[in-house]
Amino acid sequence: MKRVKVCRSGEKRKGSNSSKARVAFHIFGLRRSALKTSSCRYNTREREIQFKHRNSETDSKVTIFSILSCHLSMEEANMPVEVVPAEENGVEEATERLAALQTDADGGKDNGEVTKKKKKKNKSKKKKELPEQTHPPSIPVAELFPSGEFPEGEMQQYKDDNLWRVTSEEKRELERLQKPIYNSVRKYIREILKPGMLMTDLCETLENMVRKLISENGLQAGIAFPTGCSLNWVAAHWTPNTGDKTVLQYDDVMKLDFGTHVDGLIVDCAFTVAFNPMFDPLLEASREATNADVRLCDVGAAIQEVMESYEVEINGKTFQVKSIRNLNGHSIGRYQIHAGKSVPIVKGGEQTKMEEGEFFAIETFGSTGKGYVREDLECSHYMKNFDGGHIPLRLPRAKQLLATINKNFSTLAFCRRYLDRLGETKYLMALKNLCDAGIVQPYPPLCDVKGSFVSQFEHTILLRPTCKEVISRGDDY
Repeated sequence: MKRVKVCRSGEKRKGSNSSKARVAFHIFGLRRSALKTSSCRYNTREREIQFKHRNSETDSKVTIFSILSCHLSMEEANMPVEVVPAEENGVEEATERLAALQTDADGGKDNGEVTKKKKKKNKSKKKKELPEQTHPPSIPVAELFPSGEFPEGEMQQYKDDNLWRVTSEEKRELERLQKPIYNSVRKYIREILKPGMLMTDLCETLENMVRKLISENGLQAGIAFPTGCSLNWVAAHWTPNTGDKTVLQYDDVMKLDFGTHVDGLIVDCAFTVAFNPMFDPLLEASREATNADVRLCDVGAAIQEVMESYEVEINGKTFQVKSIRNLNGHSIGRYQIHAGKSVPIVKGGEQTKMEEGEFFAIETFGSTGKGYVREDLECSHYMKNFDGGHIPLRLPRAKQLLATINKNFSTLAFCRRYLDRLGETKYLMALKNLCDAGIVQPYPPLCDVKGSFVSQFEHTILLRPTCKEVISRGDDY
């Protein structure tokens, strides 16, 4: 048997047929660093390897007999190699010595280097404490949940014909949806609301807070539509235009409707505020009807029955609460607040089925008036048509305004205050031209009869494969 030695540099000595030696070996969980000072013997006939381990306290021999498919050059291993005849009983001796060496390494008695590294590993690192939201809220939601795992909304089980989804393994596997970020500022707004507030100040306070919490970033994240703060007989789509001096009064019934979006995924919610307790039954009627709508997803007669079971006494006169029959909930698409499907709140409404993966705004309106709304008052809400194609424009100012709308809002709703905030001036004629051309759709306020009172509550739900998630659910409602 020839005796060959290979240096670290890879130069072959006398009798060698190659300048490099490659060895395949398996080290049973021992660290490579623990064997850096070892010497190795390799027998080509028996395919056995013997490592001679040296340190300050021990001088042991270990035989490794498992040859695997991973190839490591001796230069990479940084070890000198010597090929020698195998010793008898090498396998048994190797097993015993390997067990002893592993015990020493784990105990930290005979191998200082391994012990030090193990101690470093065992050092517990203090977890960074997550920040808590300030009061008033000012920390962006993304910083409160750095892992990207945001809290879920209220989960409600399917019933009746959809009960099979709860136990379906296939549907459970599909339940890996990305949850849109939503932060409710309702609690803070309720605290600061008081009679005498200018409506413009109220809306701008809410909107600025939302922009900060959601880390507004153009069309990637921000406000989904203008803040609605419709008063009394105005049911929806009213927000103050620049210069409006409307003040919130003690006997007002205000519907506060706001929403946010992340990458076009919109969450819509609304609630009603009244300082005078005589309006409490009116508020309770629409709140309970909304909750019934969320639970059942069986729209129509049942919702109307809940709503109209309430009466409210206002200044000594009793009114039955009526569902507004020409206002509905609606499906929500990406960058599309009204995606086509309706959720009726009276009997005899649309019978379109809800489908898995869809978002819906579930909202109910209770009124002491006729229960029917019409367009009235000065328009403040506008939105570019979602399905509108290219329409040529003649007015240069209209083209310029359209470019501003495309850049900042795309097909999300906006109001005149938002255009003012972007620095647009003298745009009313251009805006009218875009509306007349069918590129932009105006949404005037929706009003019941003057002198009546309307309340509204709204939630956004997501139809997940195995349950319904009420995304906008909070402690207040």
